[in-house]
Amino acid sequence: MRKNTIVASILGVALLSACQNKAADDNHLFHDNGNTINVSDRPELYNENLANNKSKHAENFGYVRQQKSPIMNEGINYQEIYAVNREKTADTISKMAVGTLPKVHDCSTLVTDHEVLIAYKTDAEGKKERNDVADQVKKTALSVVPGWYHVYVTDDPTLMRNVENIASMDSNMANVHDVIRDTANLMLKRSPQGHILSKGVNENNEMIGERNDLTDSDEYNQKSKQGAGTKSMMD
Repeated sequence: MRKNTIVASILGVALLSACQNKAADDNHLFHDNGNTINVSDRPELYNENLANNKSKHAENFGYVRQQKSPIMNEGINYQEIYAVNREKTADTISKMAVGTLPKVHDCSTLVTDHEVLIAYKTDAEGKKERNDVADQVKKTALSVVPGWYHVYVTDDPTLMRNVENIASMDSNMANVHDVIRDTANLMLKRSPQGHILSKGVNENNEMIGERNDLTDSDEYNQKSKQGAGTKSMMD
């Protein structure tokens, strides 16, 4: 009987010690997970049910640190790199535009692999006011998407149907890029695009003066300007 009591006591102490060690580990700032060192393990980041609890998780910062593995030929698993969810990105842009911009009352957003096309309804009048609203809509989109995206906007409500038609397609369908190009060109022709973003970057977030400037097939604004310049030289 006494032996059983001693054994039980030893097991209890060992179990308590293990729990304390685990708690201490959980209180550490970093958790090592392969090549990734995370500030904390947050399963809610990719769990919609938990992520929707905004009051609990909306205040969290995001932080990840990557280190090269000391083991030869063991690298980062690029299959686990998360891609842009285009549907949710489009939803976010439209909600932000309608919810935060007083002059925007309806907004349709299409997000492709490197373009954002936005058609919206506004009561803005006059060249300056229309351009200011276009700038606000464009910058709303740029605040959401990665920096390589080009953004094209229009306040012509008839082009909403064009945007909706593209939404039923996908990037593997024949001629889809031609349809996107034609729609973007209509937006450029019919509507202001806001202000130039910075030196070397035009209104649509297209880089100016790059060596591949004219070979980048989706820089529609730059290509249209180049085409106009070539035509004037011929004239």
